[in-house]
Amino acid sequence: MQDKEYFSNDDGLNLQTRKEYFNEILNLESGRILSDFWLEYETYGHFNGDNAIVICHALSGNCHAAGRYEGERKKGWWDDVIGANKAIDTNKYFVICVSILGANGGILGGSTNALSVEASTGREYRLRFPVLAISDVVRAQMRLFERLGIKKARAIIGGSLGGMQALCFGIEQSHFCDNIMILASTYATQPWAIAFNKIATEAIVRDSAFMGGYYDKEHIKENGLNGLSIGRMAGHISFLSPHSMAKKFGRNYSGTDGLYELFGRYEIERYMQYNGDNFARKYDPLCYLYVVKMMNNFDSTRHYNSLKNALLLSKARFYLLAFSGDLLFMPDEMEQISQALSELGREHFYSCEHSDYGHDSFLVENDITTKHIKRFLNENSK
Repeated sequence: MQDKEYFSNDDGLNLQTRKEYFNEILNLESGRILSDFWLEYETYGHFNGDNAIVICHALSGNCHAAGRYEGERKKGWWDDVIGANKAIDTNKYFVICVSILGANGGILGGSTNALSVEASTGREYRLRFPVLAISDVVRAQMRLFERLGIKKARAIIGGSLGGMQALCFGIEQSHFCDNIMILASTYATQPWAIAFNKIATEAIVRDSAFMGGYYDKEHIKENGLNGLSIGRMAGHISFLSPHSMAKKFGRNYSGTDGLYELFGRYEIERYMQYNGDNFARKYDPLCYLYVVKMMNNFDSTRHYNSLKNALLLSKARFYLLAFSGDLLFMPDEMEQISQALSELGREHFYSCEHSDYGHDSFLVENDITTKHIKRFLNENSK
Protein backbone atom coordinates (compact mmCIF):
# COMPACT_ATOMS: atom_id res chain seq x y z
CA MET A 1 0.00 0.00 0.00
CA GLN A 2 1.30 3.46 -0.92
CA ASP A 3 0.19 6.83 0.40
CA LYS A 4 0.50 10.25 -1.16
CA GLU A 5 0.79 13.49 0.76
CA TYR A 6 -1.62 16.15 -0.37
CA PHE A 7 -1.94 19.90 -0.51
CA SER A 8 -5.39 21.36 0.13
CA ASN A 9 -6.89 24.46 1.64
CA ASP A 10 -9.79 22.34 2.88
CA ASP A 11 -8.87 21.04 6.33
CA GLY A 12 -12.00 18.90 6.44
CA LEU A 13 -11.12 16.93 3.32
CA ASN A 14 -8.53 14.53 4.79
CA LEU A 15 -7.48 13.42 1.32
CA GLN A 16 -5.60 10.12 1.11
CA THR A 17 -4.49 8.30 -2.04
CA ARG A 18 -3.45 4.65 -1.92
CA LYS A 19 -2.86 1.54 -3.99
CA GLU A 20 -4.13 -1.82 -2.81
CA TYR A 21 -2.65 -5.02 -4.24
CA PHE A 22 -4.60 -8.26 -4.65
CA ASN A 23 -2.55 -11.41 -5.09
CA GLU A 24 -5.65 -13.36 -6.07
CA ILE A 25 -7.60 -14.32 -9.17
CA LEU A 26 -10.34 -12.11 -10.54
CA ASN A 27 -12.66 -14.06 -12.84
CA LEU A 28 -13.88 -11.88 -15.69
CA GLU A 29 -17.16 -11.79 -17.57
CA SER A 30 -15.32 -12.78 -20.77
CA GLY A 31 -14.21 -16.08 -19.22
CA ARG A 32 -10.63 -14.88 -18.83
CA ILE A 33 -8.92 -14.07 -15.55
CA LEU A 34 -6.60 -11.56 -13.98
CA SER A 35 -4.21 -13.61 -11.85
CA ASP A 36 -3.53 -10.55 -9.72
CA PHE A 37 -4.40 -6.87 -9.83
CA TRP A 38 -4.21 -3.60 -7.97
CA LEU A 39 -6.54 -0.68 -7.48
CA GLU A 40 -5.68 2.95 -6.89
CA TYR A 41 -8.21 4.76 -4.76
CA GLU A 42 -8.74 8.04 -2.98
CA THR A 43 -10.60 8.68 0.26
CA TYR A 44 -11.91 11.81 1.98
CA GLY A 45 -13.20 12.26 5.50
CA HIS A 46 -13.08 9.61 8.23
CA PHE A 47 -14.65 6.15 8.27
CA ASN A 48 -16.81 5.27 11.26
CA GLY A 49 -18.05 1.91 9.94
CA ASP A 50 -21.38 3.21 8.68
CA ASN A 51 -20.80 6.40 6.69
CA ALA A 52 -19.19 5.37 3.37
CA ILE A 53 -20.22 6.96 0.08
CA VAL A 54 -18.83 5.48 -3.14
CA ILE A 55 -18.14 7.84 -6.04
CA CYS A 56 -17.76 6.27 -9.51
CA HIS A 57 -15.80 8.22 -12.12
CA ALA A 58 -16.47 8.73 -15.83
CA LEU A 59 -14.58 7.48 -18.89
CA SER A 60 -11.62 9.87 -18.86
CA GLY A 61 -11.61 10.38 -15.09
CA ASN A 62 -9.81 8.64 -12.26
CA CYS A 63 -9.97 8.39 -8.49
CA HIS A 64 -8.68 11.95 -7.96
CA ALA A 65 -12.13 13.47 -7.43
CA ALA A 66 -11.36 16.25 -4.95
CA GLY A 67 -8.51 18.24 -3.43
CA ARG A 68 -5.24 19.28 -5.04
CA TYR A 69 -1.75 17.85 -4.81
CA GLU A 70 1.42 19.90 -4.63
CA GLY A 71 2.21 21.20 -8.11
CA GLU A 72 -1.26 20.56 -9.54
CA ARG A 73 -2.98 23.44 -11.31
CA LYS A 74 -6.42 21.90 -11.08
CA LYS A 75 -8.24 20.26 -8.24
CA GLY A 76 -9.99 16.92 -8.51
CA TRP A 77 -12.78 16.62 -11.06
CA TRP A 78 -15.64 17.01 -8.53
CA ASP A 79 -13.96 19.26 -5.99
CA ASP A 80 -16.92 21.64 -5.97
CA VAL A 81 -19.13 18.78 -4.75
CA ILE A 82 -16.92 16.83 -2.31
CA GLY A 83 -15.49 18.42 0.83
CA ALA A 84 -16.23 19.95 4.21
CA ASN A 85 -19.70 21.52 4.22
CA LYS A 86 -20.18 20.77 0.52
CA ALA A 87 -22.95 18.67 -1.00
CA ILE A 88 -21.07 15.47 -0.12
CA ASP A 89 -19.90 16.64 3.29
CA THR A 90 -16.62 15.07 4.40
CA ASN A 91 -17.33 16.20 7.95
CA LYS A 92 -20.15 13.67 7.90
CA TYR A 93 -19.27 11.06 5.28
CA PHE A 94 -16.30 8.89 4.40
CA VAL A 95 -16.02 9.18 0.62
CA ILE A 96 -14.13 6.75 -1.59
CA CYS A 97 -13.43 6.84 -5.33
CA VAL A 98 -11.60 4.02 -7.11
CA SER A 99 -9.74 4.24 -10.44
CA ILE A 100 -11.36 1.58 -12.60
CA LEU A 101 -9.52 -1.44 -13.90
CA GLY A 102 -8.22 -0.86 -17.42
CA ALA A 103 -7.69 2.89 -17.13
CA ASN A 104 -4.44 4.75 -16.61
CA GLY A 105 -3.89 8.04 -14.84
CA GLY A 106 -4.27 8.91 -11.21
CA ILE A 107 -1.71 10.23 -8.79
CA LEU A 108 -0.06 6.83 -8.29
CA GLY A 109 -0.40 5.64 -11.89
CA GLY A 110 -3.89 4.17 -11.87
CA SER A 111 -5.18 0.62 -11.48
CA THR A 112 -4.14 -2.50 -13.40
CA ASN A 113 -4.35 -1.86 -17.15
CA ALA A 114 -2.87 -2.85 -20.51
CA LEU A 115 0.48 -1.22 -19.65
CA SER A 116 0.83 -3.16 -16.40
CA VAL A 117 3.36 -5.97 -16.15
CA GLU A 118 1.83 -9.44 -16.25
CA ALA A 119 3.33 -11.46 -13.41
CA SER A 120 3.49 -14.75 -15.35
CA THR A 121 5.46 -13.28 -18.27
CA GLY A 122 7.29 -10.31 -16.78
CA ARG A 123 6.13 -8.23 -19.75
CA GLU A 124 3.49 -5.56 -20.18
CA TYR A 125 0.11 -6.95 -21.17
CA ARG A 126 -0.46 -4.60 -24.11
CA LEU A 127 -2.89 -6.42 -26.48
CA ARG A 128 -2.90 -9.53 -24.27
CA PHE A 129 -4.86 -7.57 -21.67
CA PRO A 130 -8.41 -8.92 -21.43
CA VAL A 131 -11.45 -6.92 -22.49
CA LEU A 132 -13.19 -5.84 -19.30
CA ALA A 133 -16.86 -5.32 -18.53
CA ILE A 134 -18.43 -2.89 -16.08
CA SER A 135 -19.31 -5.96 -13.99
CA ASP A 136 -15.59 -6.79 -13.69
CA VAL A 137 -14.83 -3.26 -12.54
CA VAL A 138 -17.54 -3.45 -9.88
CA ARG A 139 -16.48 -6.90 -8.61
CA ALA A 140 -12.90 -5.66 -8.25
CA GLN A 141 -14.09 -2.68 -6.23
CA MET A 142 -16.12 -4.99 -4.00
CA ARG A 143 -12.90 -6.85 -3.16
CA LEU A 144 -11.39 -3.53 -2.07
CA PHE A 145 -14.39 -2.50 0.02
CA GLU A 146 -14.39 -5.87 1.77
CA ARG A 147 -10.70 -5.48 2.62
CA LEU A 148 -11.28 -1.97 3.94
CA GLY A 149 -14.15 -3.13 6.14
CA ILE A 150 -16.87 -1.31 4.18
CA LYS A 151 -19.69 -3.82 4.51
CA LYS A 152 -22.38 -1.52 3.20
CA ALA A 153 -22.30 1.90 1.57
CA ARG A 154 -24.65 4.71 2.52
CA ALA A 155 -24.85 5.73 -1.12
CA ILE A 156 -23.28 5.17 -4.52
CA ILE A 157 -23.10 8.13 -6.90
CA GLY A 158 -21.86 8.11 -10.50
CA GLY A 159 -22.22 10.02 -13.76
CA SER A 160 -21.81 8.78 -17.34
CA LEU A 161 -19.56 5.67 -17.19
CA GLY A 162 -19.73 6.11 -13.43
CA GLY A 163 -23.52 5.86 -13.67
CA MET A 164 -23.11 2.52 -15.46
CA GLN A 165 -21.06 1.32 -12.50
CA ALA A 166 -23.66 2.60 -10.04
CA LEU A 167 -26.45 0.76 -11.89
CA CYS A 168 -24.34 -2.40 -11.97
CA PHE A 169 -23.78 -2.13 -8.21
CA GLY A 170 -27.53 -1.85 -7.72
CA ILE A 171 -28.34 -4.90 -9.84
CA GLU A 172 -25.41 -7.25 -9.26
CA GLN A 173 -24.32 -6.25 -5.74
CA SER A 174 -27.77 -5.52 -4.36
CA HIS A 175 -26.79 -6.22 -0.75
CA PHE A 176 -24.14 -3.50 -0.73
CA CYS A 177 -26.18 -0.31 -1.03
CA ASP A 178 -29.82 0.78 -0.76
CA ASN A 179 -29.39 4.28 -2.25
CA ILE A 180 -28.01 4.85 -5.73
CA MET A 181 -27.76 8.09 -7.71
CA ILE A 182 -27.15 7.98 -11.46
CA LEU A 183 -26.41 11.13 -13.47
CA ALA A 184 -26.30 11.57 -17.27
CA SER A 185 -26.00 7.87 -18.01
CA THR A 186 -27.84 4.96 -19.61
CA TYR A 187 -28.92 1.36 -18.98
CA ALA A 188 -27.19 0.27 -22.22
CA THR A 189 -24.87 2.16 -24.57
CA GLN A 190 -26.80 3.05 -27.73
CA PRO A 191 -25.58 3.15 -31.37
CA TRP A 192 -25.26 6.96 -31.35
CA ALA A 193 -22.65 6.85 -28.57
CA ILE A 194 -20.90 3.84 -30.09
CA ALA A 195 -20.63 5.74 -33.38
CA PHE A 196 -18.84 8.66 -31.70
CA ASN A 197 -16.51 6.19 -30.02
CA LYS A 198 -15.78 4.52 -33.36
CA ILE A 199 -14.23 7.73 -34.69
CA ALA A 200 -11.88 7.78 -31.70
CA THR A 201 -10.89 4.12 -31.93
CA GLU A 202 -10.29 4.24 -35.70
CA ALA A 203 -8.20 7.40 -35.40
CA ILE A 204 -6.02 5.67 -32.81
CA VAL A 205 -5.47 2.33 -34.52
CA ARG A 206 -4.88 3.91 -37.96
CA ASP A 207 -2.17 6.19 -36.61
CA SER A 208 1.15 4.68 -37.69
CA ALA A 209 2.72 5.78 -34.41
CA PHE A 210 0.32 3.45 -32.56
CA MET A 211 2.36 0.53 -33.93
CA GLY A 212 -0.35 -2.04 -33.28
CA GLY A 213 -0.36 -1.21 -29.59
CA TYR A 214 3.40 -1.64 -29.11
CA TYR A 215 4.41 2.03 -29.21
CA ASP A 216 7.03 3.65 -27.01
CA LYS A 217 4.91 4.73 -24.06
CA GLU A 218 7.44 7.31 -22.87
CA HIS A 219 7.37 8.97 -26.27
CA ILE A 220 3.56 9.01 -26.17
CA LYS A 221 3.58 10.54 -22.68
CA GLU A 222 5.77 13.36 -23.90
CA ASN A 223 4.29 13.96 -27.35
CA GLY A 224 0.85 12.38 -27.33
CA LEU A 225 -0.67 10.41 -30.20
CA ASN A 226 -2.27 12.36 -33.03
CA GLY A 227 -4.94 9.69 -33.46
CA LEU A 228 -6.02 10.00 -29.84
CA SER A 229 -6.07 13.78 -30.14
CA ILE A 230 -8.38 13.56 -33.16
CA GLY A 231 -10.54 10.97 -31.45
CA ARG A 232 -10.86 13.14 -28.39
CA MET A 233 -12.02 16.05 -30.51
CA ALA A 234 -14.81 13.89 -31.93
CA GLY A 235 -15.76 12.63 -28.50
CA HIS A 236 -15.70 16.10 -27.02
CA ILE A 237 -18.36 17.23 -29.46
CA SER A 238 -20.71 14.71 -27.84
CA PHE A 239 -19.86 16.08 -24.38
CA LEU A 240 -21.02 19.58 -25.29
CA SER A 241 -24.04 20.89 -27.19
CA PRO A 242 -24.67 23.28 -30.10
CA HIS A 243 -25.99 25.91 -27.66
CA SER A 244 -23.00 25.73 -25.30
CA MET A 245 -20.54 25.99 -28.21
CA ALA A 246 -22.38 28.98 -29.68
CA LYS A 247 -22.53 30.71 -26.29
CA LYS A 248 -18.88 30.11 -25.44
CA PHE A 249 -17.24 30.62 -28.85
CA GLY A 250 -19.75 32.12 -31.27
CA ARG A 251 -18.18 32.69 -34.68
CA ASN A 252 -15.15 34.33 -33.16
CA TYR A 253 -11.94 33.94 -35.07
CA SER A 254 -8.57 33.31 -33.47
CA GLY A 255 -6.79 36.62 -33.02
CA THR A 256 -3.46 35.10 -34.09
CA ASP A 257 -4.76 33.56 -37.32
CA GLY A 258 -5.64 35.23 -40.60
CA LEU A 259 -9.21 34.84 -41.81
CA TYR A 260 -8.07 33.97 -45.32
CA GLU A 261 -5.25 31.67 -44.28
CA LEU A 262 -6.15 28.11 -45.30
CA PHE A 263 -5.31 26.75 -41.85
CA GLY A 264 -6.54 29.75 -39.91
CA ARG A 265 -8.85 28.76 -37.05
CA TYR A 266 -12.08 29.82 -35.48
CA GLU A 267 -11.95 29.87 -31.69
CA ILE A 268 -13.97 26.65 -31.50
CA GLU A 269 -11.38 24.97 -33.74
CA ARG A 270 -8.52 26.26 -31.62
CA TYR A 271 -10.28 25.01 -28.48
CA MET A 272 -10.91 21.55 -29.93
CA GLN A 273 -7.29 21.27 -31.02
CA TYR A 274 -6.00 22.37 -27.61
CA ASN A 275 -8.33 20.00 -25.78
CA GLY A 276 -7.46 17.05 -28.00
CA ASP A 277 -3.68 17.59 -27.87
CA ASN A 278 -3.70 18.11 -24.11
CA PHE A 279 -5.75 14.96 -23.50
CA ALA A 280 -3.47 12.89 -25.74
CA ARG A 281 -0.50 13.72 -23.53
CA LYS A 282 -2.33 12.67 -20.36
CA TYR A 283 -4.23 9.53 -21.36
CA ASP A 284 -2.70 6.40 -22.79
CA PRO A 285 -4.18 5.41 -26.19
CA LEU A 286 -4.30 1.67 -25.52
CA CYS A 287 -6.01 2.20 -22.17
CA TYR A 288 -8.46 4.50 -23.92
CA LEU A 289 -9.34 1.73 -26.37
CA TYR A 290 -10.02 -0.71 -23.53
CA VAL A 291 -12.21 1.70 -21.57
CA VAL A 292 -14.17 2.73 -24.67
CA LYS A 293 -14.75 -0.96 -25.43
CA MET A 294 -16.00 -1.40 -21.87
CA MET A 295 -18.43 1.48 -22.36
CA ASN A 296 -19.63 0.21 -25.74
CA ASN A 297 -20.28 -3.27 -24.33
CA PHE A 298 -22.31 -2.03 -21.36
CA ASP A 299 -25.83 -3.44 -21.32
CA SER A 300 -27.41 -3.97 -17.91
CA THR A 301 -30.06 -6.21 -19.51
CA ARG A 302 -27.56 -8.57 -21.15
CA HIS A 303 -28.10 -11.49 -18.78
CA TYR A 304 -31.70 -10.75 -17.80
CA ASN A 305 -33.63 -10.42 -21.10
CA SER A 306 -35.15 -7.07 -20.12
CA LEU A 307 -34.50 -3.98 -18.03
CA LYS A 308 -37.41 -4.85 -15.74
CA ASN A 309 -35.97 -8.30 -15.08
CA ALA A 310 -32.58 -6.78 -14.29
CA LEU A 311 -34.06 -4.23 -11.90
CA LEU A 312 -36.07 -6.94 -10.14
CA LEU A 313 -32.76 -8.01 -8.59
CA SER A 314 -32.14 -4.60 -7.05
CA LYS A 315 -33.26 -3.52 -3.61
CA ALA A 316 -32.00 0.04 -4.02
CA ARG A 317 -33.92 3.27 -4.23
CA PHE A 318 -32.70 4.99 -7.39
CA TYR A 319 -32.28 8.71 -7.88
CA LEU A 320 -32.02 9.43 -11.60
CA LEU A 321 -30.86 12.77 -12.98
CA ALA A 322 -30.78 13.53 -16.71
CA PHE A 323 -29.95 16.75 -18.56
CA SER A 324 -32.00 18.06 -21.48
CA GLY A 325 -28.98 19.01 -23.62
CA ASP A 326 -27.20 15.66 -23.27
CA LEU A 327 -26.40 14.36 -26.77
CA LEU A 328 -24.38 11.34 -25.62
CA PHE A 329 -26.78 9.63 -23.21
CA MET A 330 -30.08 11.23 -24.02
CA PRO A 331 -32.71 11.85 -21.35
CA ASP A 332 -35.10 9.22 -22.72
CA GLU A 333 -32.49 6.56 -21.91
CA MET A 334 -32.62 7.55 -18.24
CA GLU A 335 -36.39 7.86 -18.46
CA GLN A 336 -36.62 4.23 -19.56
CA ILE A 337 -34.99 3.22 -16.26
CA SER A 338 -37.60 5.32 -14.47
CA GLN A 339 -40.44 3.74 -16.44
CA ALA A 340 -39.21 0.23 -15.67
CA LEU A 341 -39.00 1.05 -11.96
CA SER A 342 -42.52 2.52 -12.07
CA GLU A 343 -43.87 -0.62 -13.72
CA LEU A 344 -42.28 -2.63 -10.93
CA GLY A 345 -43.87 -0.36 -8.33
CA ARG A 346 -40.46 0.72 -7.03
CA GLU A 347 -40.06 4.02 -5.23
CA HIS A 348 -37.55 6.20 -7.05
CA PHE A 349 -36.89 9.76 -8.19
CA TYR A 350 -36.40 10.95 -11.77
CA SER A 351 -35.74 14.44 -13.05
CA CYS A 352 -34.61 15.84 -16.37
CA GLU A 353 -33.06 19.21 -15.66
CA HIS A 354 -32.90 21.88 -18.34
CA SER A 355 -29.31 22.49 -19.33
CA ASP A 356 -27.86 23.76 -22.57
CA TYR A 357 -24.33 22.69 -21.68
CA GLY A 358 -24.54 19.09 -22.89
CA HIS A 359 -23.43 15.74 -21.49
CA ASP A 360 -20.80 17.29 -19.22
CA SER A 361 -23.55 19.14 -17.33
CA PHE A 362 -23.15 16.70 -14.43
CA LEU A 363 -19.55 17.91 -14.04
CA VAL A 364 -20.00 21.65 -14.61
CA GLU A 365 -23.59 22.55 -13.67
CA ASN A 366 -22.72 22.56 -9.99
CA ASP A 367 -25.82 24.43 -8.86
CA ILE A 368 -27.99 21.69 -10.32
CA THR A 369 -25.92 18.71 -9.18
CA THR A 370 -25.38 20.15 -5.70
CA LYS A 371 -29.10 20.72 -5.24
CA HIS A 372 -29.97 17.18 -6.24
CA ILE A 373 -27.14 15.48 -4.34
CA LYS A 374 -28.15 17.31 -1.16
CA ARG A 375 -31.75 16.22 -1.66
CA PHE A 376 -30.69 12.65 -2.39
CA LEU A 377 -28.51 12.40 0.72
CA ASN A 378 -30.99 14.20 2.98
CA GLU A 379 -33.82 11.90 1.93
CA ASN A 380 -31.73 8.82 2.57
CA SER A 381 -30.43 9.94 5.97
CA LYS A 382 -33.91 9.93 7.51
